[in-house]
Amino acid sequence: MPYKRALVTGGAGFIGSHIADALIKRRIKTYVIDDLTTGDKKNVNPNAEFVKMSITSPAFPALLKKIQPDIVFHTAAQVNVRSSVVDPVTDAKVNVLGTLALIQHAAEAGVKKIVFSSSGGAMFSDRVRPPYSESQPAEPVSPYGISKRAGEMYLEFASSTYGIDTVSLRYANVYGPRQNTKGEAGVVALFGSHLLANEDIIINGDGKQTRDFVYVGDVVRANVLAMGKNAHGIYHIGTGQETSVLKLFKMMNRLTAASAPLLTKEGSGEVRAVRGSTMQFGPAKAGEVRRSALVSKKAMKELGWKAEMSLEEGLRKTLKSLIP
Repeated sequence: MPYKRALVTGGAGFIGSHIADALIKRRIKTYVIDDLTTGDKKNVNPNAEFVKMSITSPAFPALLKKIQPDIVFHTAAQVNVRSSVVDPVTDAKVNVLGTLALIQHAAEAGVKKIVFSSSGGAMFSDRVRPPYSESQPAEPVSPYGISKRAGEMYLEFASSTYGIDTVSLRYANVYGPRQNTKGEAGVVALFGSHLLANEDIIINGDGKQTRDFVYVGDVVRANVLAMGKNAHGIYHIGTGQETSVLKLFKMMNRLTAASAPLLTKEGSGEVRAVRGSTMQFGPAKAGEVRRSALVSKKAMKELGWKAEMSLEEGLRKTLKSLIP
């Protein structure tokens, strides 16, 4: 069914803001709520209706009923695995109770579908060798992964009890423009900001840990396809390819040091002098798995989705976006 009104929670954030852009391009009336804890107002499309609010706010149910969206894209979350290990209670308040409140009030507001941004990278342990398909039993080892699995299960409950159509998209490690470069940022954004500033980089652990890096544009396409009437349940959204952190560093270092003219922002006429960075090793972080990659055959079969952006080209686009 065609959707006329959409709500994006966390829509000032990295993934949510790109989803909102895609909805607006499709002439869908789009509302964005974000408490701006990690999101940035400048990411919000000027054609979106923006409200600064947390999904845990007592005022959220009334706002949801006022908006009456046909579909909700739920990207708002506490997204840091390491923070969830240090403070699992706060993680649960946002990712479990916040998601559950959204589901309950969405049912009361007449929402027809919820598309949930879940995690594939944090859903499995190192006891099973990647890549993982949806048939692999979930075995999260961090509070963040546990809270995302709880969200999926509450959505399954909502589907069977309230009749809301639900989709959970388990992302691999998403990267791309607008990713937070501050604090415990995604590794691509963190590396990129240091490389372009000629700052050396500390790698947690030995650098041989692997991740499945999927470009944000491909992830947004999966969200758009999830609006389809045949999209239900859990889908893995990844490339199926493992890339070590060491290899990622070398690729990004080469792109910044040897291809600086390619990273110049269009029309600026400036070529940055980038010498390249060196790396140092620090202790491994608790709660993080050693290896991760996702099989996306179900998404290909049922949604017609597959990752299209190559890692090198995606990294080049990301680095361009990070140039001041």
